[in-house]
Amino acid sequence: MNAVRQTASEWIRKIRLPIATKLTLSFLSIILLSSLIFTVVGIQIINNRIIAEAQERVRNDLNTAREIYQNHLEHVEDAVEFTTVRLFMADILRGDIRQEYLDELVRFKESENLDVLTITDADGKVVLRVNNPALAGDDQSHDEIVAMVLKTKAAISGTTIISAEELQRESPALAEQAHFVFVDTPMAKPRPETEETSGMMLKAAAPIFDEQGTVIGVVYGGILLNRSYEIVDKIKETVFQGVVYEGKDIGTATIFQDDVRISTNVKDDEGARAIGTRIAADVYDYVTVRQATWVGRAYVVTDWYITAYEPIRNISGKIIGILYVGILEQKYTDIQEQTIWVFVGITLAGAALTTIIALWVSRQISSPIRQLVAASRQLAEGNLDVKLEPTSGDELGKLSYRFNQMAEALRQRDERLKEFTKRKIMESERLAIIGQLAANVAHELNNPLQGIVTYSSLLLEKNVCDDPSRQNIEKIAIQAHRCREIIRGLLDFSRQKKPQKTLTDINALLRRCVSLVENQAIFHNITVVQRLDESLPMIVVDPSQIERVFLNLIINAAEAMNGGGTLTLTTTYGLNAKTVEIEAKDTGHGISIENMERIFNPFFTTKEIGHGVGLGLAISYGIVKEHNGEITVESEIGKGAKFIVSLPVITKVSEENGNKVADFAH
Repeated sequence: MNAVRQTASEWIRKIRLPIATKLTLSFLSIILLSSLIFTVVGIQIINNRIIAEAQERVRNDLNTAREIYQNHLEHVEDAVEFTTVRLFMADILRGDIRQEYLDELVRFKESENLDVLTITDADGKVVLRVNNPALAGDDQSHDEIVAMVLKTKAAISGTTIISAEELQRESPALAEQAHFVFVDTPMAKPRPETEETSGMMLKAAAPIFDEQGTVIGVVYGGILLNRSYEIVDKIKETVFQGVVYEGKDIGTATIFQDDVRISTNVKDDEGARAIGTRIAADVYDYVTVRQATWVGRAYVVTDWYITAYEPIRNISGKIIGILYVGILEQKYTDIQEQTIWVFVGITLAGAALTTIIALWVSRQISSPIRQLVAASRQLAEGNLDVKLEPTSGDELGKLSYRFNQMAEALRQRDERLKEFTKRKIMESERLAIIGQLAANVAHELNNPLQGIVTYSSLLLEKNVCDDPSRQNIEKIAIQAHRCREIIRGLLDFSRQKKPQKTLTDINALLRRCVSLVENQAIFHNITVVQRLDESLPMIVVDPSQIERVFLNLIINAAEAMNGGGTLTLTTTYGLNAKTVEIEAKDTGHGISIENMERIFNPFFTTKEIGHGVGLGLAISYGIVKEHNGEITVESEIGKGAKFIVSLPVITKVSEENGNKVADFAH
């Protein structure tokens, strides 16, 4: 996997495209990505909103359908109650059934579109069936609606299931109307039955009272819903107003008896009402098992619809059927597709426009950049007179202006550098000659000077203290010693050798330096404070050279304090524990700012004549540099100075090809 990633990265780095192309591709990719995201999200939001609107509409349509259904049920109840107040009801219940009474009831039943109108006595036994006057005497007290009226002595209405036998008693035509052979329906729930013989009826019953308010009978009537299309067509006309979409009714309504369509305006493949077809299994289970209203997408006989289903219950609350309304999904699908094409068209148009704008913008940006690249190439090749013409007031214009400033600064610096280099070369050559001459002179003077020092010392030993010439001899001896120190310093400075490095304990080396000088007179009134970090490792240095550095710092600090004060010596880890720092801090008179810039220069000294030649710190500086370290100084006039020596933490020296190689600690 890493190899594949590395190969891909190398391949990408090898692709070299002009910045104009990169800008154009960047703009285009951004607009395409954002357009794609907005399109997908926008389509999703619109689709969800369209479906939500359709579901909300079909939910409202279901409410309207329920009202229409309930109005028909109330109509049956009103018709039945109106029948109970007829004056001849008492005569019929006494057995006085005249032809004019029967004719009146027949006319009333037909005018109210009732399929059933029957009168029973106070015990529920049939006295008169308007549809079948010859059949009477059977007991209807077991009927749930009649029984409820006899119990409550009030009118009751509801939806109920009427058996085939009962329908046969009322009218053979009603029994035939209720009979259905199931039509094979995709996605329907499997059933062992193949036909339906019972019927579902809007039924109402009302008590008949005598003059004393005693119940003397019951009138019940109803409308058989099987193959009765008045309600579903009324729903379709009221709710959907007969709108057609691509040759199909946009809205449909259905009344189910259990899971069978007994009244519907849904069409089958042949264009006929799809009675006898059955509801989809998932919808049926949702409505009847969960006893909840279904609102959503469902397959209805031949098409997908946005549907709403709710259970139809009898007066005892048992689900016996389902009321349905639905809107053809195809209309909303077409709206969604049109929306998608509109969004895609907008995206493509935006991408095309953006590409044109991106090309123009990229050219506006890339042209000054190409000029800058060409000018930079000339500058790199040594043409320091190259100039750019600012083309705009934006960042690119400022960049051109700064480039011109940079080119001019480089040109001026180049001229100064050439002059400086020329001067330094001449100085270096002169200093080299002088240095070589000084070394040769010092070497040649060293032997006769040694004789002067020796013989002046012998003369001092032989002369008595009160000899007038003794003072002159002492001056000769002092100046000869001073000349010898100067010559020794010159020789040391010109003959600095490579350090012989070995593992060394810095703390022990620093303690040894203190022990070498602490008994000198200059240190009698100086307090030496040692704050040494004992956790420091042994490091690779030349102990004799580093000891010389430490002694220089310690003696210089003592001299700066005029024999009185506090010298604090500290060792610690440096930054990230990669270096060891040795700090020598005194409480002397301090170093001025102008002197700090020259303090490590050879022959620079602030001491009185005869007390130093100014080579100690210069030699120390060279030693520390040879150890790949640093020596720095901090000071404040009147408060003392602090010298810090920083040496790398090297813990091992190994021999490779005859050369010593330092291993750094990790």
